Amino acid sequence: MPGIPDEWPFGAEVLETAGKPVEGACLTDIRHQALRLDLKEKTENLSKTYEPRFSSGIWFFGHTASRFHEAYKDEADVGTKLKMAGDLARFGLRAIEAHFGPAWELNRDTINLFRELRERTGMIVSLIGGTGGDFRKREARYGTLSNRDPKLRQRFISETVEILKFAKDLAKEQGCPPVANVWPGTDGYVYSIGTDFYDLWDRFESGLAEAMDEVPGVRVTIEPKPYEPVVNSIYRHTADGLLFCRHVETLLRNGANRKLLAEGHAMVGMNPEIGHMKMGVEDVAYSYARAMREARLAHIHVNSVPLGSYDQDLNVGVSGTETMESVLFILRMHGYRGFMGMDLNPEYMDARAAVANSMNEVLRANAVVDALNHRRLLEAYASPEKGTGVVEHIITSARCSADASKKLVPFQEIEKWNGG
Repeated sequence: MPGIPDEWPFGAEVLETAGKPVEGACLTDIRHQALRLDLKEKTENLSKTYEPRFSSGIWFFGHTASRFHEAYKDEADVGTKLKMAGDLARFGLRAIEAHFGPAWELNRDTINLFRELRERTGMIVSLIGGTGGDFRKREARYGTLSNRDPKLRQRFISETVEILKFAKDLAKEQGCPPVANVWPGTDGYVYSIGTDFYDLWDRFESGLAEAMDEVPGVRVTIEPKPYEPVVNSIYRHTADGLLFCRHVETLLRNGANRKLLAEGHAMVGMNPEIGHMKMGVEDVAYSYARAMREARLAHIHVNSVPLGSYDQDLNVGVSGTETMESVLFILRMHGYRGFMGMDLNPEYMDARAAVANSMNEVLRANAVVDALNHRRLLEAYASPEKGTGVVEHIITSARCSADASKKLVPFQEIEKWNGG
């Protein structure tokens, strides 16, 4: 049976509830990610049929903003964006991601449009962005939850409370809890000299904890990023995100939150993005494994970015084609059951084509993992003196024999979306 370090308050019984909503809370059970598996259990996980649960941000449907040039596409209202996204339901898109707030895609006025999409296609909302406050506002130029102006900071805390309340209501309505995602776009600093880092972190973390205690039981996720739009982001890398998770949880005081923590549930999880990790020159599979080791991988964002480059949000797989293969190997081995979200910036193409291309790349990489000799690969790791040349052979053979063609979105459909 799976093992677990002594400090965790659970054991293999969490496999029975893995991926299911936790009763009385707005979160799913991801504790099984922390289980230590033996060779047989890892091999079984890798050999199981794995169907990625695709989701997509709605913000990049229609025009996308740039500080360098005018938008290359016309703006689209929320209804049009959702209709476009709905076209992808028959190809496997199962959820939408949106920011919450009066000036965002998802709010009390537009919720009926999301309900109509769910009734028509079955697509739910998997992630609610904007948690921490609307970083696009002029008032947020010096940060949101870390803002040094007490009145502004309290306003961003209040905005976060509203998002958490909405997430809780939405979880009851759609039967699947969304994560409330924090991406602190304008919280950070310009110059290291003169920056009070302790104060910066303390303000942000205590502000989030205050909001979480007011609306207990809602899982929040963090999406680290090295820079952009702020010169240096407050939480730069995956390791920073994990420290953030731990620190916020130590500040939670509400009894309901403390109870969930005592049971081993992460109240603050991770939503790492491949592009952001590439910007920070991280090994993506390594970083995902780091998050899963602490049972914190609640959602992920996928795309591609050349190593060390800026945040281009390219289609999955057009740069670093081995990345998705290694990511899927780690996710499958440790039983990840969450959503795989497309976070793209398709300046030159229809958003549907970009999402379809990206889903196709995930399916291609998944077929490679299917074709691997899982047991022999793990045995080669365990006995490296006997595995010289074996790992390379297994990987290249799998790439040659893998075939996902029957599952892919047909090129004819992609071509139609881009005007033929």
